[in-house]
Amino acid sequence: MTSRLAELHPRRFFLETWRALDERARRLRAERAEAGLGYDYRPLIVFCTGALLLTAMEYCGMQEHFDALVLWMVELEIAGSVDGIFFTELRHSEWYLLIAHAWWALWRVLGFLLLPMLIIKLSKGKVRDQYCSTKGFRDHLWIYLLAFAVVFACVIGVSFTEGFSTHYPFYEESHRSWFDLLTWEVLYILQFLGLEYFFRGWWLRSCESALGSHAIFAMIAPYVMIHFGKEWAETCGAIFAGVFLGTLAMRTRSIWGGFLVHCLVAVSMDIAALLQTTGLPTTFWPE
Repeated sequence: MTSRLAELHPRRFFLETWRALDERARRLRAERAEAGLGYDYRPLIVFCTGALLLTAMEYCGMQEHFDALVLWMVELEIAGSVDGIFFTELRHSEWYLLIAHAWWALWRVLGFLLLPMLIIKLSKGKVRDQYCSTKGFRDHLWIYLLAFAVVFACVIGVSFTEGFSTHYPFYEESHRSWFDLLTWEVLYILQFLGLEYFFRGWWLRSCESALGSHAIFAMIAPYVMIHFGKEWAETCGAIFAGVFLGTLAMRTRSIWGGFLVHCLVAVSMDIAALLQTTGLPTTFWPE
């Protein structure tokens, strides 16, 4: 146990890992030069297309954009430009809010996961070669679980604050039924899979030979910016979490630990907030 905990010493965990990553990057650049591969376009592709995807999600994939789309379609139905009353009924449906949140989550699955996979294939890369190793995850599982334990203790502490309990869960009807809560958590978890693939997989893998350990810090800025609008403590925590998870992802060549921590933390935050406010659901289906 002592030897394992020694791995978490900042000098060993961060500095030694970063030096090893920089040395690996030098070897990879030398190999590319010897093979005559020329300019490495991967960082250019990930920065430019990544910026476009983040922009699309911000300006098309939020709940207000879904609201605007539905309202526009309702107006067309009322005017007779569109046959039927599907969107009118949807607007007044008891499931409208859940569908609106599904819009948000599925846009993130598209932008963080599916479109990056397509871009990787078009650039002749391998979809599975984006830090998707399970071996590194298994070997370092204890580190991720320890990280979750630390964050969970913080979650318990802040769950008693008013800002926390009014902000989570994002889906305001989570308490209505177990179907609502479980459906929301599945959607929430799916977008975390995309998020980890995007930031700790595709982003870092594309930049590892050109930037070495600095790929982690290039990833931090957009990663923190997607947290804007959340509680300030969570946004500040994303800086440290991004460095930690990014370092561990490049060290283990695996995104699965970060995915696990994100899922455990997110679900525990939602449950903690519900327990402090409305309580957990009492029925499986809305009454």
